[in-house]
Amino acid sequence: MFDQFDALLLARFQFAFTVSFHFIFPAFSIGLASYLAVLEGLWLWTGREVYLNLFKYWLKIFALAFAMGVVSGIVMSYQFGTNWSVFSDKAGPIIGPLMAYEVMTAFFLEAGFLGIMLFGMGRVGRKLHFAATLAVAVGTFISAFWILSANSWMQTPVGYSINEAGQFVPEDWWAIIFNPSFPYRLVHTVMAAYLTTALVVGGVGAWHLLRERTNKGARVMFSMAMGMITVVAPLQILAGDMHGLNTLEHQPAKVMAMEGHFESHPDGAPLILFGLPDQEAGTVRSAIAIPKASSLILKHDLDAPMDGLDTIDRANWPYVPLVFWSFRIMVGLGFLMLGLGALSLWARFRGRLHDWRPLHWLALAMGPSGFVAVIAGWVTTEVGRQPFTVYGLLKTAASASPLEAPAVAASLLTFIVVYFIVFGAGTGYILKLMGKAPHSGETGPEAGPDHPIRTAGITPAPAVSPARTLGTEA
Repeated sequence: MFDQFDALLLARFQFAFTVSFHFIFPAFSIGLASYLAVLEGLWLWTGREVYLNLFKYWLKIFALAFAMGVVSGIVMSYQFGTNWSVFSDKAGPIIGPLMAYEVMTAFFLEAGFLGIMLFGMGRVGRKLHFAATLAVAVGTFISAFWILSANSWMQTPVGYSINEAGQFVPEDWWAIIFNPSFPYRLVHTVMAAYLTTALVVGGVGAWHLLRERTNKGARVMFSMAMGMITVVAPLQILAGDMHGLNTLEHQPAKVMAMEGHFESHPDGAPLILFGLPDQEAGTVRSAIAIPKASSLILKHDLDAPMDGLDTIDRANWPYVPLVFWSFRIMVGLGFLMLGLGALSLWARFRGRLHDWRPLHWLALAMGPSGFVAVIAGWVTTEVGRQPFTVYGLLKTAASASPLEAPAVAASLLTFIVVYFIVFGAGTGYILKLMGKAPHSGETGPEAGPDHPIRTAGITPAPAVSPARTLGTEA
């Protein structure tokens, strides 16, 4: 039955399916690792047990998300050898070392200190445990650094030459690593991870505030999450604008697809808010547009000319409808996040942050929005690069392994079944953990034997100066 499907299309769908599952876990664990480091640092600095309670609350969730991210990443990488062997041969001399650097630096750092972070509290000194937590947080960032460097090189390839076998070989590693789109993509993606985590933490805090307004842990996590969203959301929009300008310079066809510009506009291009892109006809039907606004945003001039896809060979067009709508989903959610941050700031100034139920319901509804936004952004980036794997140099059709459609379909169906069972169960357990309220009390040294600090083997910190607290061994 799968003979009617194209093997290349199935291979692309399989990679998209597996990488979408994988992407949501690092997008959460990168931000959550940093949040855990902040919580433990605040506990050491202030001695307030609420921060330790929240650290322990989110630590289990982080461990599960991290584990599922590692497993899904390993499975995904095998496809370079099975479905994309030609790409691996052609781009391997560059992509291979970048992936190896990620393993030798980030993965080893995370793996080396993760055990201390998860199981060392009460067994090692406070400062050593905090150092382990910081190491894991730094490791997640380094991992993002190398993976995004490799992906960015595929988007804006520089620093290479092509040998007699048709392989891309490195000429300048500095140029390869810090390729033209990498700084923008790194900042945009890492801030997206922080926003994703803040939205989840804020949603969980809102859920528990709706059930018990006086829960101290819920109040603290909600306040911290809303503060993060208030600061990062506008910065993310600014970073996205700069990333878009960089993309216009190096990948104009992607921006044309994002904007829905099938035709060139010599006297200023409109900003198409909504419409129905017709790939075959080369037009956006039922378009709702603001005249010349696209030229103003992209070139800061109302009358600046903008090229359209009519200047590019149709064989090199990305699939415009998907890029057009995924971009609008990402941008729309970004502005909703900005609105959530603004409302929380207003509520904070009014003293209503912890008892304004409409804000809590909105934060709860926005909890999963970070995951949707990062997937939409990934679709915009990757589909907008098509029909190339290495932009302008190696087409996707020339990158796939010589496999028959039934073989690819069999592995695809296996992935779908296994992923939904395994990761569905893992996600369900994470949601179950989130559904449990964080410890609401904040007691002093007289905490009973069942208190989480006692059970962790740690003597609660008395109200002493931060310097003494930091210098005290468990």
